[in-house]
Amino acid sequence: MTTAEQPPLSLVKSPTPVEGTVVEHQGGGRVVEPRPRPVWTQSAEALRQHAAYARDNVLDWAGHHVAHSPYYVGWSVRGYRRLGRRWLDAHRDDYPQMIQSLRQALRDAAGDPAAEAKLKAMLEARRAEYRRSKRVHWAKSGGWTLAAAGGGATGVVFGGLWVEILIALAFMAIGARHGRPTAEEEAAAVRLAAPVPEGAEVLSYDPPLPPALSDDALTTALRDINLIKPGATVKVLVAPVWGTDGTATTVFDLPSGVTVNMLRKKSEELASALGRDSSMIDVTKAGAAGRASLWMSDVDPFEAPRPSPLLTSSGGLDAWKDGVPVAWSKRGTAVRLPIKNSNFLIGGMTRSGKGVGAANLIAGAALDVRINLRIVAGKHNGEWDAYAKAGVAATYFKPSPERLLALLKAELAEKGRREAELGRLGKSKLIPEVVTQLGGIELVVVDEQATYTRPGKPLRDEILEDLIELSAVAAGAGILVVLITQYPEADVIPQGLAMNCGTRWAMRVDNATQSNAILGGGASGSGRDASKFDPPIPGLGWLVNPFAGVIDLARSFDLDEDERGEVSLLLSRAAELRKVAGRLAGQWDDPIEKQLLAATGSSSVAGGPEHNGVPGRDVRLSGAQQEQVAALQGALAAIDQLERPVAQLDEMARLMGGNMAGDQLGEILRRAGAGGTTKVTIEGRGRVNGYRREDISEALKFLQGA
Repeated sequence: MTTAEQPPLSLVKSPTPVEGTVVEHQGGGRVVEPRPRPVWTQSAEALRQHAAYARDNVLDWAGHHVAHSPYYVGWSVRGYRRLGRRWLDAHRDDYPQMIQSLRQALRDAAGDPAAEAKLKAMLEARRAEYRRSKRVHWAKSGGWTLAAAGGGATGVVFGGLWVEILIALAFMAIGARHGRPTAEEEAAAVRLAAPVPEGAEVLSYDPPLPPALSDDALTTALRDINLIKPGATVKVLVAPVWGTDGTATTVFDLPSGVTVNMLRKKSEELASALGRDSSMIDVTKAGAAGRASLWMSDVDPFEAPRPSPLLTSSGGLDAWKDGVPVAWSKRGTAVRLPIKNSNFLIGGMTRSGKGVGAANLIAGAALDVRINLRIVAGKHNGEWDAYAKAGVAATYFKPSPERLLALLKAELAEKGRREAELGRLGKSKLIPEVVTQLGGIELVVVDEQATYTRPGKPLRDEILEDLIELSAVAAGAGILVVLITQYPEADVIPQGLAMNCGTRWAMRVDNATQSNAILGGGASGSGRDASKFDPPIPGLGWLVNPFAGVIDLARSFDLDEDERGEVSLLLSRAAELRKVAGRLAGQWDDPIEKQLLAATGSSSVAGGPEHNGVPGRDVRLSGAQQEQVAALQGALAAIDQLERPVAQLDEMARLMGGNMAGDQLGEILRRAGAGGTTKVTIEGRGRVNGYRREDISEALKFLQGA
């Protein structure tokens, strides 16, 4: 075989230009450029080599995918999960968000009829569109599902083993197609799989976060506050990192001989050692005397006010079982005070927020129809008038030592009646099942207690004596006292009275002595000192209630009446509940007001006749009295229509209508206190028998309790 030598090739660097013009091809036909034949068609050997290459590649491809089939199964599961999410997103579309936005807009437009009507129409239209969209989506989904299921079932039944295998592979391939890793995930995998040069620093993409509080830091803090000895250490059992809400709870064991109670007494020093304020830590016992749970926060939990949860709730509440939400604790949970076996003492200087704290308690209690509110104001302002105007205050009057003393004696007499009834029922104290049977829970609220119990005040000794007795022995009979004062001093709140109040709430005061007068002697030495709030926050105070398990700082919920009318809003809801239950003031036979009426000659039901805390005549009218009031009002309207100050019976009866005769009207007016007819002068008639407008008006005022 002769081998032809390849001629040498050279690169022409400067080709010689050729002169001339480009002319059209003269051949007259299509020019076909010669193309090389594939190598495997040139000889049998080349064909065999090509076939072997194709076979090896196919086997390699198949082996690769078989080896990676576990990945594809995972991809398939992820793919169908993604398809499910896409289906759900398409099913919902944007309609839920649009409907929610329209609902919010409808709530915001309350009171504007035109806007409400427009928004309601839009809301119904969106709902209809949403229903139609879901029907269409379900129809499409059902059609495709039915087609796929029918085809798959046909293949499985009639196709044999290979068709079943192909269907299974197709099912997995569809899922794997939609579940394969994204470009970002593949890039991250490549970076993690890249070899690391020897000696190079390995950087972790997800390093573990340090704990919020380590053993060493905690041990150092406890040594700094002289709680543990220099050589002693603590053992951290749970050391979490900071949570997304900026809080962390560390559980640890204290050294032998050191208890959680000892640590709690040094809470303020511990907060300082940890670089926080006392309101930013909370120490509780974690199941053993020497095992502590330390909650920490990065921010002051009492810094921003919070609205009362009662404003967004509906219906009433069970103040006995569930308690009344009045405040929130350091950890953000609502503090609910039960009204069943504890008297209440709320104290603090002016503008400390004690009024708002008391409003949370009393307004919440009004939502339990079994509670009879007896409100004794310490000032002549209108702070408590809303309770009377709503009709939820069974008793309400403004400063009157005589009436307060009468109320306390009436409650003591009621205590005797209730105890006798409990004895008849075989009970030693009030239980939920017999609350209604005994007449409900009596809640006596004495605002600005110093108005009645400071030295030199009228009837001070008698009032204090009855308050102490009532608070000491009446709780078991369902008679409780709420005392509110801005002068928390020993001569205003004697120890014998303060010790009977199981629930105590001390807001900002001047000194530790005043704080101890509310919280009890020695409270300031245990770290509970209401004179050390820095800065002072309205509504923040030390709240102690052993029945609710609360002995810590708490801030009252924001509940405003003067600017936002929120107390009146709650009371209107309470009035509706009480009206249905027959427990509005005046709807039920009230033994306390009966005794007050007998003792003083005046009624303070719902704040008296004008609902302003000024007692007056009993304004509850019998059926006959209501008929008389209607006749008097009709007669006055008739006289006004005649445009003269006098009228005769017949002409008044004719104008009033209702088939009432003149003599019948005269009899009703006499029984109503207007007297009989007298001689009156009417122009054109002279002297005739009739009534003067002023006599009828006076009779009406008398009946209405003025």
